[in-house]
Amino acid sequence: MAEIIKQGTCGANGDNLTWTLDNEGLLTISGEGEMKNYGFSDSPFRYTEITKVKISHGVTSIGEWVFYGCAALTSIETPNSVTSIRKRAFERCEALTNIEIPNSVTSIGNSVFKECKALTNIEIPNSVTSIGYNAFGRCEALTNINISDGNANYASVNGVLYDKEKKTLIRCPQTKTSIEIPNSVTSIGYEAFSGCEALASIEIPNSVTSIGEWAFWGCKALTSIEIPNSVTSIGDDTFYGCTALTNIEIPNSVTRIGDDAFWECEALTSIEIPNSVTEIGDDAFSGCKALTSIEIPNSVTSIG
Repeated sequence: MAEIIKQGTCGANGDNLTWTLDNEGLLTISGEGEMKNYGFSDSPFRYTEITKVKISHGVTSIGEWVFYGCAALTSIETPNSVTSIRKRAFERCEALTNIEIPNSVTSIGNSVFKECKALTNIEIPNSVTSIGYNAFGRCEALTNINISDGNANYASVNGVLYDKEKKTLIRCPQTKTSIEIPNSVTSIGYEAFSGCEALASIEIPNSVTSIGEWAFWGCKALTSIEIPNSVTSIGDDTFYGCTALTNIEIPNSVTRIGDDAFWECEALTSIEIPNSVTEIGDDAFSGCKALTSIEIPNSVTSIG
């Protein structure tokens, strides 16, 4: 029979929420109201041997950083009283394979499931109106992000999470080898394709005007990419670590090449900077070992 080995409080208002941990690794959180928001290192559950979490009805939020680094956590039971899952709540829960988000949840914070490396599938209910950046970053086993029918804010476009209102691609599952971005998309979001090591080809339509920071970080199979002339800026760290990238065409519309934009693009042999570019950021081509020559146009006024 399971025995309680630890207990305490985790409520935003002190003891409004209590918790118990038994010797089988089950953490039970009870009470009513919001959970406390923790910082990077002060959660009582950080790096513990919790294997399962059961949150009782009445709890209305899952706090920031609360289960960060709980590497043994495999499942969580979330009641439909919870309306928000706050930033980094499950980051680095590497054994978590699936989670059911109840229809009561309206917001999912930044980096909530980042580096949940065993997470294979997730369904976003139509109640969700806000998903923070990098919510599913570096989820290596995630093959699909399912969006419930009727969600007014989000959709799955060719398997990629898409913000309808902002017309922004948010996150691509890391197992995708190729993707065609539809013309409805106007921006590629922060870390949208980061860590997609299998991604070998991508077609960016002329509707896209901005590519976010770290967008293609670590896309090690990507050998070439054509940026449409609708894009005006290549953001910081955009192609950082694209070690197989041999060729890229920068259109005349681009005015800035960001910091670390092509950091460690070891296979990049040549690049032509158009006359539209006025700024080249810090470390833009650092570690480009195969790059033997580069021509800088007169339009450039700043080199980082």
